[in-house]
Amino acid sequence: MTGIGHLSPPLGAAPTNAPADSSSVGAAGALDVSVKRVREEQFHQLLHSRTFLFGSLILLWWVVCAIFGTSFVPYNATATNILNTNLAPSVGHWFGTNDVGNDVFSRVIVGARDILEIAPLATLLGTALGTTIGLAQGYLGGAFDMIVGRIVDAFLSLPTVIVAFIFVVAVGPSTATLVLVIGFVFSLIIARTVRTAVLQERELDYIAAARLRGESVLHMMFVEILPNVLGPIIVEFTVRLGYAIFTIATLSFLGFGVQLPTPDWGADVASNYPYLAAGYWWETLFPALAIASLVIAINLIGDALEAVLIQ
Repeated sequence: MTGIGHLSPPLGAAPTNAPADSSSVGAAGALDVSVKRVREEQFHQLLHSRTFLFGSLILLWWVVCAIFGTSFVPYNATATNILNTNLAPSVGHWFGTNDVGNDVFSRVIVGARDILEIAPLATLLGTALGTTIGLAQGYLGGAFDMIVGRIVDAFLSLPTVIVAFIFVVAVGPSTATLVLVIGFVFSLIIARTVRTAVLQERELDYIAAARLRGESVLHMMFVEILPNVLGPIIVEFTVRLGYAIFTIATLSFLGFGVQLPTPDWGADVASNYPYLAAGYWWETLFPALAIASLVIAINLIGDALEAVLIQ
């Protein structure tokens, strides 16, 4: 496996306590140049990847909506108007209105805010915790790896959404709960990926050299190994971000995510779904398309990153 940092291992070729001579300094300098060139080439590949650029443009649009949406939407997203209920899409209401007279377009735009706050935070938490667990499992091995592995297997035997749903129901829906629950569930999945990558790294020569230098366990995991498994971690973060958005939308659809009247795509799909039979398709379609577009955009970015970073 060739990852982001694989050309720049913590350099077991020369012990850190050995005096540096001109040859070792020259070798280190040449290695730094090689690493820089690899990273420049990876960046160049991403900039020329249509998949990455298309996904990034969609994601950028929703990020702008999340940050500035309330300043450019035509209507207050939570304002009701019983005289304008269930209006079809028109010039006055681009996405129509819902059963209480909310402008659907305004709710779709503003609804990006909460989901793009919760999902990245949950994914960051899951990535940090999962990376730590995976590093420890892969490097320490033995009984620790076996015990943690069985716990991970037990949780992952159920679908992610079901596990998250059980915890949210038990604790109660809130932003903090969603971040903690989704982050915890995803950490187990990420730990498995990181463990696999670490198992491949720990047998390499630079790890043996670091052991001979007497480096601590924490140094071995976070300084020696972590830089060399960043590629899979970055890809896994991107993939889990898409799943986090889908999970949040699903929990909101079930009534255990972001609560109405706060604009939320999953909650809006759920509240307007019964009106599909009456022909009011726009009330459900546009929030659903928003969820789909964001998840697809992140998956496109993840695919591009995987093609570039994991070779």
